[in-house]
Amino acid sequence: MATNMTHQALQTLKLNGMADVYAELVAQGGRASQDPSEWINYMVAREQSIRDANRLKSRLRTAKLRDTNATMDTVDFNVDRTLDRPAFEALRNGAWIDAHHTVLMSGPCGVGKSYLACALGHEACKLDKSVLFFRMPQLFSDLALAKETGIYDRLCTKILRADVLILDDWGPDLMTATQRRDLMEIVDARYERKSTIITSQLPVEKWYNIIGDPTLADAILDRLVHQAYRFDLNGPSMRKTSGKEEIEPTKIRKPSFASLLSKPAYPADG
Repeated sequence: MATNMTHQALQTLKLNGMADVYAELVAQGGRASQDPSEWINYMVAREQSIRDANRLKSRLRTAKLRDTNATMDTVDFNVDRTLDRPAFEALRNGAWIDAHHTVLMSGPCGVGKSYLACALGHEACKLDKSVLFFRMPQLFSDLALAKETGIYDRLCTKILRADVLILDDWGPDLMTATQRRDLMEIVDARYERKSTIITSQLPVEKWYNIIGDPTLADAILDRLVHQAYRFDLNGPSMRKTSGKEEIEPTKIRKPSFASLLSKPAYPADG
């Protein structure tokens, strides 16, 4: 009776991992040779493991990464694409997020920019950081719709609060005046407060022309490039080699607007 009560109490307290271990130990005859503290350590370790896994699952679900299978461990460093491996792997510990730095990736189509960005996003989720992924066209579309439906502030708050914001596929279309202002608002609000990852087929030097307005271009790029880790990639398409790291455009699942609301240069010192 006492055994059942203990098991039920653990479940009531939503300590399901501990409850499972307790049931296992009882079924094995209690492991009489074990010290009670070993029981507790085993139960707590299981509970912690389950909670960590659930937290990661929740972070990834909210992030809506383009490729949920992309991780730091699955990045292919054997492909010659001028990826600075030591510099990229140094981002694994998340210090760049805590320092509110930016990661800028440029390179031709298929070289693996989006995959690398998602790998960094996945690692950030493992570090219990909040992440949001947008393709740039989708971001501007969602912001425009939010203004029409009266929930612009709500969407902006969600974007501004993310520890890591991934903006995929910058350019090549020239931004409209509204898009420039929206981007400026986001970049300025996040500057030195949160971290951002941007990928583009165009080199960073050409982003100025994409923004269009010289004054806003200066302001936006000054905030993005300052204290940024830059990865200028060049090499064969990953789709034509291993096929591991890039998703064909037709297979990309864009996050719905409703679902979003339902829930090589290095930083300079100083």
